This record gives sequence, structure tokens and C-alpha cells, in this order.
Amino acid sequence: MSEGAKIFCTRASQYLGEKIAENYGEPLVEIALDEYSDGEFKPSFEESVRGCRAFIIGSTFPPQDNLMELLLLIDSAKRASAQKITVVIPYYGWARQDRKDKPRVPIAAKLVASLIATAGATRLMTMDLHADQIQGFFEIPVDHLYSSSIFLPHIESLGIEDLMIASPDMGGAKRAHNYAKFLNCDVAICYKERKRANEVDKMMLIGDVKAKNVILVDDMVDTAGTLTKAADMIAERGVKSVRAVCTHPLLSGAAMERIAHSALAQLIVTDTIPIKADSSKIKVLSCAPLFAQVMKSVHNYTSISPNFII
Repeated sequence: MSEGAKIFCTRASQYLGEKIAENYGEPLVEIALDEYSDGEFKPSFEESVRGCRAFIIGSTFPPQDNLMELLLLIDSAKRASAQKITVVIPYYGWARQDRKDKPRVPIAAKLVASLIATAGATRLMTMDLHADQIQGFFEIPVDHLYSSSIFLPHIESLGIEDLMIASPDMGGAKRAHNYAKFLNCDVAICYKERKRANEVDKMMLIGDVKAKNVILVDDMVDTAGTLTKAADMIAERGVKSVRAVCTHPLLSGAAMERIAHSALAQLIVTDTIPIKADSSKIKVLSCAPLFAQVMKSVHNYTSISPNFII
């Protein structure tokens, strides 16, 4: 017989934590938070977690207080004698710094992994890491979920003819290929060169997209510079339409403006990160049912494989 489970979440992920808890069938446990005048804060659980499995939900998007709050909650659960601490991070921030791409730089994805494990996490659950190998930065079990389980059924429901999948960069080629294989359609790849982070210097297209309904696939959309540049370039090649599916809607800087003025007919995202502004072009699909189902499977020691499509 398994121990009981309790679900907690950080303040910034409250909107998603409530939906996950509802789908799981358990209430979201209240957390008290004391704040000092200098900005320091101290969270505390309002009920005992001794001997239970604590699910702690919190995406680590900016500001960095979100990461710190998650670490403090993990430490609190460990010191309160929770038997198992499963950390649910729908969006794993800092993942873009997953290697040394030049001398004298950090590997932030590894540092954050070490912090989470040191704080006391016994298991991690996340979705669409920027690089799959980040799982290897952890010495605890990692359940790496894929948004394809959410996006592919939705794409199929649209009944789009002359469909073609495209990747906005070479790094997403494998993801695009997997989508195209499942949907039984062709693939196009955009090749880009950057001047610096978040700024594309030039881009070219590999593949014939003429008279196709193209869907760009990516793991995140930040400033939307790459995505909209790719969409506009594809639109110039005589396509019927251009859409995009992106798991994590960071949408920083001028992203919303770029999307509004781009050739994109629609941008489909999940709710791993809250969207602060409304747009008629953006459709949000919830990841809460998927996370809730996998959390149940983990808690009851059953297979999570049925939750993967590709």
C-alpha cells in the first residue's frame, strides 16, 4: 500500500497547480509565506507532510524568485520528513545553458539540477527539456514528458489537408521528423545563423513547401524572432497557411507584437508558463491532465509509458 500524496505549488504556478490538482482529484494544499521588507521570503506548509509523497509544482521562468521559492519548498518538505518529494517543473528554466559553447561560461542547467537534488528532491517530472541529455544531469529519476501527447491529437482534430511539418532551426529537426512520421507527411527545415542570443543574422529553408499547410514545431517561443522570421520566409514560398506549435510560451520583449504582424495564422502553446497578454492568434492547450495522470502513475507505481505518443 502506497503512502498518501499531497500537492503543493509555488505562487507563480498557482494557476496551473490548481488545474493539475483538480485533474488529480486531490485539493491543492495551502502554503503560508512570510515576507521580509528587503524581499526575502519564507514559505511554510500549513499541514503535516510526514511520511507522505509531496508533489511540489513550480515552473522556473523569470523572475528568479520562482526558482528560489521552489528550492525552499523542497527543503521544507525534506525537513518536515516527507517520505518522497516529487518536483513537478512543467517549464525547466535555465535549460538553454546546457553546455560550454565558449570558454569561461557556466552550465546553468547542470547547476540547477544540482540545486534541486541538494534541496531534497527524490524525483523530477518535467516537459520538453531544451535538450534531452539534461536528464543526465540528475542523479534522481526523471520523468521527461513530451507535449506531442497534447499537440498531435489537436493537430489531427483540425483535419488539415496538404500538411507539412517544419522546424524553425536545425536543433529541432528530430522533433519535426517525429511529428511528420506520426502524421504521415513531409518535413522542411530552416537553417539559421545568429549574431548573438535572441538575434537571427540570416535564415534559409530546406524543403519544398509550395501549396502546403505548414506547421512549425518548437520547444519554446521566447522573443519570437526565429519563429516569425521562419514563418514569414515560408509564407513567401507559396504556402496555403503557416501555423506553429510551441510548448513553452516565454513571449518576452516584443514577442507579442512580432506574432501579431507575422504570417502566422495561429500559435498553439501549452500553459507551462502563464501568458500575460491576450492575442487572437494564440491558442492555449492545458498540460494539466497529462501531468496529473503521470503523477497518479508515479504515486501508484504503475507504468507511465501509455502517456507517450512519440
